[in-house]
Amino acid sequence: MQRLSRRAVLIGGLGLGAGALTACSTRGGRGSGSAALGPVSAATPSPGQTVVEKSLSAKPTTIDLGGPKVATWAYGDTLPGPLIRATAGDFLRLTLDNQLPDDTSIHWHGIRLHNAADGVPGMTQDPVKPGQKFVYEFTAPDPGTYFFHPHVGVQLDRGLYAPLIIDDPREPGGYDAEWVVVLDDWVDGTGRTPDEVLKQLIAAGGSASPSSSGGMGGMGGMGGMDHGAMGSSTGAQPWGDAGDVTYPHFLLNGKVPAAPETFAAKPGQKVRLRIINAASDTIFTVALGGHKMTITHTDGHPVVPQEVSALYMGMGERYDAIVTLGEGVFPLVARPFAKTSGGQALGLIRTGAGTAPGPDITPAELGGQVLIGSQLQPAESAKLPAKSPDATVQLNLEGSMQPYHWAINGAPFGKNTPLTVKAGQRLRINVMNMTMMTHPLHLHGHTFALPSGLRKDTVLLGPMEQLPIDLDADNAGKWAVHCHNIYHAEAGMMIGLNYVS
Repeated sequence: MQRLSRRAVLIGGLGLGAGALTACSTRGGRGSGSAALGPVSAATPSPGQTVVEKSLSAKPTTIDLGGPKVATWAYGDTLPGPLIRATAGDFLRLTLDNQLPDDTSIHWHGIRLHNAADGVPGMTQDPVKPGQKFVYEFTAPDPGTYFFHPHVGVQLDRGLYAPLIIDDPREPGGYDAEWVVVLDDWVDGTGRTPDEVLKQLIAAGGSASPSSSGGMGGMGGMGGMDHGAMGSSTGAQPWGDAGDVTYPHFLLNGKVPAAPETFAAKPGQKVRLRIINAASDTIFTVALGGHKMTITHTDGHPVVPQEVSALYMGMGERYDAIVTLGEGVFPLVARPFAKTSGGQALGLIRTGAGTAPGPDITPAELGGQVLIGSQLQPAESAKLPAKSPDATVQLNLEGSMQPYHWAINGAPFGKNTPLTVKAGQRLRINVMNMTMMTHPLHLHGHTFALPSGLRKDTVLLGPMEQLPIDLDADNAGKWAVHCHNIYHAEAGMMIGLNYVS
């Protein structure tokens, strides 16, 4: 059986791979990177360097979710937005054309790039005003599965997100097909907007009742525990209260379970899944019915391959998995953790004859042991060089549902004191979750190592969990560190990490 190389891949539902598509003329900002895991450098393509260009139009549109039609904001007219694909070491020139009625920006989630291209208004750039364009320029230094989204308000909880895949030119491939799977929770255009959801969360202290329009878009108290629905592995442990918003829909590649994305293959083929959790308020438990998955990467970094029946995925996390397909029709399920409304996200994998399972299918794999991604072991190539920390700082995640206040180190973003580091230091951040909710912590501009050496840029911290993370201060600038629950971040759970001399 012929195995595909890394570049000759089939991207299920999202179109084939992608280099330069649309040239840009208006230049607003620049950023850069360099060779894999090396230092970040200036934003100019070097002689002979491949340049990938694309234009992204952020605009109001109507999206068909597979039955429900919703008015939202998106990059073009598709959900997820257009895939951007490049090879590690390529220079990316990406133009944001803001056709929205509001300011916006783009953050390239997980990419180690020059500070000016990071897309955080008030920290790395001015917001992109309606009718304006902004050019992001950077070298993509590290291979992996990434995505991009705004960093303005709660715009992530609209349709403004899309995958960004950086291929590894040294990777041998060894699989027959590759599918990008993007998970999301959805409320926009179902009777309220994310801005209205946030306003109600704040006004009601996080305990607002669902809206009268069929419960769509309302908020549940502390996430609403769903004990026993999926067995002991999916109750209050390990994540306790895991979300604030009651969503009417959960999506896989922009589709509801009643009209699922279908991936076609042949029995016995090996498929690489690149799974992205682009949700704003939802941890998913992911499983493929009738199969085990072998996890190979997390947040772009290789791990010691581990076979699992199911895995948890926090907001902003990405996992790559290899699966050898059986014959038939199989459900790829992303079950919202600790949420009882809105169903689940579903895709179908078809390799032969058979009746498609219904939208509420519960694969047996969901009832077994579920992988906590931070327990994976790093591949040797992904480990930081052995070194004791030169400096240590404390980062306390704090807040409450009633009132709906979230903070880091005693105050919300803008009122808390940024963390500081000197270039060249190994910095240890002692993270303490001082709340009874789970928070996915995301660091911009860097990756960090867990005590095991596992490299990530986003990690779930359960209630009252403490976790030291180490990073090499090799990318000067002012960087954001925040909870990737977008409602918590917008309500204050963010802090700066500033380089000082």
